[in-house]
Amino acid sequence: MGAILIDQDERILLIKRGHAPQQGRWTIPGGRVERGETLMEALARELVTETGLSARLLSLAEVVEYIDADHHYVILDYLADCPSGTLRAGDDADDARFLTLDELRSYPTTTGLLPVLERALALYRGQYRGQ
Repeated sequence: MGAILIDQDERILLIKRGHAPQQGRWTIPGGRVERGETLMEALARELVTETGLSARLLSLAEVVEYIDADHHYVILDYLADCPSGTLRAGDDADDARFLTLDELRSYPTTTGLLPVLERALALYRGQYRGQ
């Protein structure tokens, strides 16, 4: 699963992947669910581990399927807002920063990321902005 964390300026938290698949590309923080965890517990843990931040976890934004020669993942991306903590790259992230969608367009991103973020930001604006 992944966290589409949006700050008060409608920038989105991105990490630079430190490992395969798609090492060196920018994406949202996330990871696997460990035995005994709920999805929300896993998402909160992964967010802190990869970025040092916690957040208010909101609703499911998108289901993404990623397939390459070695992997087949089904990824549940959740909206989040109200970041708190000190931003830092951790765990398998080489860098972490908040970026606008326009800024992100000049970065190498994981396959299919931009359309997902565009839809998620529209969903956030429609359902959660100002709450």
